Amino acid sequence: MGRNLKSDHSTGGIVYSTEHGRMCPSCNRAVDQCICSRGSSRPKGDGNVRVGRETKGRRGKGVTVITGLPLGDDELKQLARELKGLCGSGGTVKDGVVEIQGEHRDKLVKVLGERGYSVKRAGG
Repeated sequence: MGRNLKSDHSTGGIVYSTEHGRMCPSCNRAVDQCICSRGSSRPKGDGNVRVGRETKGRRGKGVTVITGLPLGDDELKQLARELKGLCGSGGTVKDGVVEIQGEHRDKLVKVLGERGYSVKRAGG
């Protein structure tokens, strides 16, 4: 029998096949065999973790931003949870960048350095 296929008209890719299940619309492979999401979509850094501060797009409220962590998504979320607890504030992980609400650069540089990362304070 032929395969029953469902198509995503906006991208033109197959999104479901009765033979393989969910399909990646980009590479047209089964989701568990997708080559698009394999590996990190994040660019490889120079080996330094940078801890900076941003206010752009946050109505003047500052967040501490940690970039360059050589971790997978699950480990990154776990580390972010621990760092938020140490700082006593909220935060998130977006596109491989840890954002922690408030000004905590000095504390985070010290903590990450103690954990063995090569850390640099970014910005003024």
